[in-house]
Formats: sequence, C-alpha cells, structure tokens
Amino acid sequence: MVPRTNRHVELPALNPALTTPLFQQVYERLRRAILTGQIPRGARLPSTRALARELGVARITIQAAFDQLIAEGYIQGVIGSGTYVAPELPEEAIFTDSAPMPAQPARGRRTLSARGIELAGAPYLPPPLITPEHGLQYAFRVGLPALDAFPFALWGRLRAQCWQQVGRETLSYQHPLGAWPLRVAIAAYLGPARGVHCTPEQVIIVAGAQQGIDLVARVLLDPGDMVWLEDPGYLGARGALLAAGARVIPVPVDAEGLQVQVGRARAPEARLAFVTPSHQFPLGVTMSLARRLALLEWASAADAWVLEDDYDSEYRYIGRPLTALQGLDAVSRVIYLGTFSKTLAPALRLGYLVVPNDLVEAFTRAQLFTDLHPPILEQHVLATFINDEHYARHIRAMRVLYAKRQQALLAALSAAGLGAALETPEVPAGLHLVSWLAADRDDQALAQHAARLGVDVMALSRFAIQPLERPGLLLGFGAVTPDELPRSVQRLAAALQV
Repeated sequence: MVPRTNRHVELPALNPALTTPLFQQVYERLRRAILTGQIPRGARLPSTRALARELGVARITIQAAFDQLIAEGYIQGVIGSGTYVAPELPEEAIFTDSAPMPAQPARGRRTLSARGIELAGAPYLPPPLITPEHGLQYAFRVGLPALDAFPFALWGRLRAQCWQQVGRETLSYQHPLGAWPLRVAIAAYLGPARGVHCTPEQVIIVAGAQQGIDLVARVLLDPGDMVWLEDPGYLGARGALLAAGARVIPVPVDAEGLQVQVGRARAPEARLAFVTPSHQFPLGVTMSLARRLALLEWASAADAWVLEDDYDSEYRYIGRPLTALQGLDAVSRVIYLGTFSKTLAPALRLGYLVVPNDLVEAFTRAQLFTDLHPPILEQHVLATFINDEHYARHIRAMRVLYAKRQQALLAALSAAGLGAALETPEVPAGLHLVSWLAADRDDQALAQHAARLGVDVMALSRFAIQPLERPGLLLGFGAVTPDELPRSVQRLAAALQV
C-alpha cells in the first residue's frame, strides 16, 4: 500500500562552501532519495517549513527545490493536503545504489578534452527567461538595452542603401580585422567619446565582447597562467579564461574598484588582469584614479596585460562619461574592449578590440584561424550609422530614456513597499541596479522562485568566487517598458513573500 503520511527524510548534510547553490543541493538530494526508493512513490513529503528547520536553511531554499521537482514531474502538490512523490517518475530507467550509472564511458567513446571539461563546467549566464505562462521576459534581465527603442526603420533604410553600394563586395571573404570603414569610424569615435588613443589599424572587429575576451585569452595566455579577475565579476570573462586553462585569481572590489594591493599580494606575477573600471560589473562602482594608476604601474612592472571591458560606459547620468583606462596607458599594456550589444542590440554580435601596435599581427592570425570575421554587411551599416551622426544621437536619447526608466523602477519598488526587503540605492550609470537583501536570504533560491513567477532577476552571489558579505539581486531596467514595469514589480514582490 502506498504510504500517504509524512516521512522523516534523512538527507545528507548541505555544504554551504560548495559553489552549487543550496536549493540545488536540496533538489539533488531529494531527487536521489526518490529515485533510489528511499522516499517511495506516493509518499507525502515534510512541509517546506519543517524541512527548512531540519536542514538549517531558509524556507525559500526548500520552496525553490520543491518548485524545480514539481516542474520536472518528481513531486506534485495537492491543495489542502500537502506535497507527494509522483506515482510515475520521469525516468524510464531509475538507477539505484544496486544498479549505479556507469562511471566510465563506453568503450571507444572519447572523453572531453581538458578545455572541453573547463567549458562544460564553467559558470554562465542562463539564456533569457521564457515561460509558458508569461512568454519571453525582459524584466529584469541584466544587460539588455531598450529593444523597443531600436531605430528599426532607419536601420532598415541604411541596410538597403549599403546593400546597393557594397552588396557584391560583402559576399566575398573579407579582411580578418573587419570592414575598414567601421574600423575608421570606431577609431574616430573613441577619441573624443572615451579618451582612447588609437588608429584604425589597431581596431579589430569581433562578434561581441565574448569573442573579444576569448581572442585575448587565445593570443596572450598559456595554460596555468594566472589572471586577476574582479570578484564579484563578469561570468563571461571567467568562463573564457577558465576554458583557456588560466588560473583565475579572485581580487575583491570595494568602493574604489579592484583592490590592486590584494592582487599584488595574491599573484604578483599574474599574466593578465580583467577589469571593468568605468562601471564595474556587477557592483556598479567606478575605479578611482589612484587605483587605475596603481594597476598600470603593476602591469608595466610585471610585464602583464590589462583587458579593459568598457561594456556600457556611455550610460552615465551625472556628468560626462569617464575617460577610459586605456587613455592613461603610456606603455601600451592595456587592451580595450567595447561592444554595441548594450548601445544598440546584442543580436548584432558586433564588438571591437583596440590592441597595441605590436600585437596587431598576432591577433590577425588568430582571427584567421577562429572566426575569420563577423558578417560584413552589418559592419558597413554600422559604419554609416556612426558616420552620419545617428549613433551619437541615439546614445544621447538612450541616456535620457534609461535615466527615466531607472527612476521609474525605484519609484515602483518604493510604491510596492519593497524598501524593507530590497535595499536599492540609486546609481549614476549603467543599465541595472543592485538590490541588497537581508543577510539570511538565499539570493539564488529567490531568483529561481522569481523566474517561476515570470521575473528574470539575477542573484548577485552567482557572480562571486569567494563568499559575499551580503546577498543581493541584480535588476536590469534597460529593456523594461513603462507598461511592463508595474506588473513585473508585483511579480517580484510576490517572489519576495516566500
């Protein structure tokens, strides 16, 4: 007879020191107990409150694990009765302790390379949230610009114009560093706009910032080389560096940016430092002049490189955008990385590197053997867009739009009474806010629960290598239209109630 009463569930202890989130550990232990028959089919599980008390975690952590098990068909909730193990499990073949899954690959099957293993295990930003009930969600996706404000009609006209002018030319193989008109336009733009010193010959067009990071890692790093990485920091950089075989050295960030003295103490002979000095991701702070000079001094003395990711520096709402670190570099140790994913649209897959003159030839060869070059027609369209001053006007308009959207989000959070649950300071730049949670909240479990309600928030702890003093959520506001905002804030408020 199938048991229908609460069972005492003996689960292995959770390990907060692991990189695996606590809710995922609970999920994996419950799933294993169900699959091995430790918890029989049809058995009623303890309540989330009781299980949270037994395991010493927040109730939302258990709820997030339950939500995932329900979504995958392992358990089911009965209103007014409780939560039960499903009578039929998703697996056709259930592995138990007496019939374990094979530990070795089948004969003749090749295992992953060391690089493949690093890629498979590297942390990453999940794809945009799509739910059956709510569809594709832009609130509060980090890193998305205002797609509703993209100049569709103008871009279409310029594209048709470029196709008529250079259509046949764009069908052939092109120079691996990119379309010359775009390289000229970027070099001309970067000087007055960002204080970057370069010529068109130093500009390399890449398929977005991610390919730029990967290209730098391929050209400049050997397996085992140490790399400073801001902590918390950009997951895309961490994944690309790990996949290149680098030893990532976490360097903490404070109100002045990367703590250079900590980097010197931990890895004085590092080969590279990855930084976001104008608007640190994800904390949003700006690297002070003293820290910038200290970083350049270290790079020169250690014969190291600095990769400056200037991903959304154009969007500063108080005063002019800050000058790039590359403009201070007198000894050619900085490689500058920019992207059009934040200023126009990520699907364009267009970004650029500015490399010192003595590296141009090596990067040219690396492009030949990897991507060759991104699609050329869009490069010509973008060059025209910049040269005809459309890009500068678009940036000015978006700066005003994003300032309004940030204020609207802050007002909506306050109106929803979330001030006590989410401490959300206003920031003078960027496309997202950091909302700080109480120290006892599990931000990853909360983000998982919010996703089930149709809100795409990111847990701050996902971006950290070492434990953070306080959990938090990242709320992207760039792509959230005024019509979406109230509904999205209400869903977020519901997620925080658990």
